[in-house]
Amino acid sequence: MKKVFADIDFSEFWDDNEYAKEEYVSEPPSEELITSVEKELGYKLPLSYIELMKLHNGGVPKNTCFSTHEQTSRTMAHVNISGILGIGREKPYSLCGSLGSQFMIDEWGYPSIGVCICNCPSAGHDIIMLDYRQCGRNGEPKVVHVDQEWDYKITFLALNFEVFIRGLVNSLVGSKNEK
Repeated sequence: MKKVFADIDFSEFWDDNEYAKEEYVSEPPSEELITSVEKELGYKLPLSYIELMKLHNGGVPKNTCFSTHEQTSRTMAHVNISGILGIGREKPYSLCGSLGSQFMIDEWGYPSIGVCICNCPSAGHDIIMLDYRQCGRNGEPKVVHVDQEWDYKITFLALNFEVFIRGLVNSLVGSKNEK
């Protein structure tokens, strides 16, 4: 099977600081764990997401900005992420961890449209999700930003997880995009 990210060198993608290792990063997921997590979440995870998690299972990327075509409650034309949730249960910021996807839906009131995959620096006031509304639970989800501060407004980001990862840039701070 052709690798989605075969053309990307991920050796400089992650910021493996102590916080990231403690809160996000797990061992690469086994096929059994992937199946178990998908069953618990009720959604088939995108192959591109699984591929990335097999390389590095969750963590804090160095590139944390993604351009948008719409304003959010925090910026004029981009979103920031603070971490990508890995496949697992053991780390707080893993898909089925204590601060994972279901926690964000149950405790923070995020819509049940899919899976929460990235935290944002707002400490829960916005999040990045895989949106399965159009594709169904087994399809290829879009990536969206959900803004709790704006009544859970959903902003389209990318057609899929691969496009989202490829669109992350190091920083837009100080640009005209900042509020």
